[in-house]
Amino acid sequence: MQKNYKRLGEYIQQVDERNSNLEDLPLMGLSVQKMFIPSIANTIGSNMANYKTIYKDQFAYIADTSRRGDKIAVALFKDYEKALISQAYTTFEITDTKKLIPEYLMMWFSRPEFDRYARYKSHGSVREIFSWEEMCDVMVPIPNITQQQALVDEYQTIERRIQINEQLCQKLEETAQALYRKYFVENIDPENLPEGWRWGKISEVAEIRAGGDRPSVFSETKTDICSVPIFSNGLEKNGLYGYTDRAVIFEKSITISARGTIGFCCLRDEPFVPIVRLIVVTPFQDYYAGYLCEYLSKLDFEGSGSVQNQLTVPYLDSLEIILPNEEAVKNFEDKNSIIRSHCKTIELENLKLKELLSLLLAKMGIE
Repeated sequence: MQKNYKRLGEYIQQVDERNSNLEDLPLMGLSVQKMFIPSIANTIGSNMANYKTIYKDQFAYIADTSRRGDKIAVALFKDYEKALISQAYTTFEITDTKKLIPEYLMMWFSRPEFDRYARYKSHGSVREIFSWEEMCDVMVPIPNITQQQALVDEYQTIERRIQINEQLCQKLEETAQALYRKYFVENIDPENLPEGWRWGKISEVAEIRAGGDRPSVFSETKTDICSVPIFSNGLEKNGLYGYTDRAVIFEKSITISARGTIGFCCLRDEPFVPIVRLIVVTPFQDYYAGYLCEYLSKLDFEGSGSVQNQLTVPYLDSLEIILPNEEAVKNFEDKNSIIRSHCKTIELENLKLKELLSLLLAKMGIE
């Protein structure tokens, strides 16, 4: 054990303040993404005096690790001066912030090594529990306060840059939506379409096919051999499932989730492999990709009454959509492709920044 590692229990203490005064405070929950989120619990008829009060810069974690995958739900509270949380959560605070900075400790909790350690130390025959005693026995490298603050400042600077980039991407997406409305929604009467526009089937402008089985060559992470993305019907990471060595789809295409969140669309402009529960729409002309993606993403498949639990290729093939004239579609694609290019550049930058965050977390374990 390196000499600057200290037992965490020497720096933290458990707190258990209940909402005995029945204050009207925000009710928060904990996620495995290690953040507080607004609770969706139904509190009708609940005794709110039993809920715990948590204050800014205090921590909470869920001791039951049985059903939360590989991550431990633990977070530093920053959202309000105080709020309410479930009585099932364990709350604690740092006893002297001149010796240990809360944000520094949260960085330690964000390390995958901590998650693995906590899962390993969780015990129980019915439910696996990471007890308070085990939390106190966690060994943490604790340099002097100046070094802690320097590392926290560096980490938060990168986090802020990622957040700014995400906000910029959101603004660009809003611009793309505004362009779509300008070209294809505003002043457009579906019953009296402009000259050159018509109703038609998707199959007139694109090929529709279903995803296949997961490739035998597979990696959860991108490698030199497995560099081709595999997409499924998931929402997380836009459906990225993993990587393989050979692409199946090479043309610019739209993927549509056929199960789960039916109708979730993504535009794919690099070679990829689609797997089960995913439908792929590949335009015969590249310039149709942006329009089709926007149009299809706005259709209410689940509320249509025609789709029950699953979207199918025959259903999409029979679907009639508005087919604008070539000029309108090309003009939209010219502008929309520029926006997509900017977003992609920003997303690539964020990937590099997140790698830097991981390196900083790894640096904490090196004296």
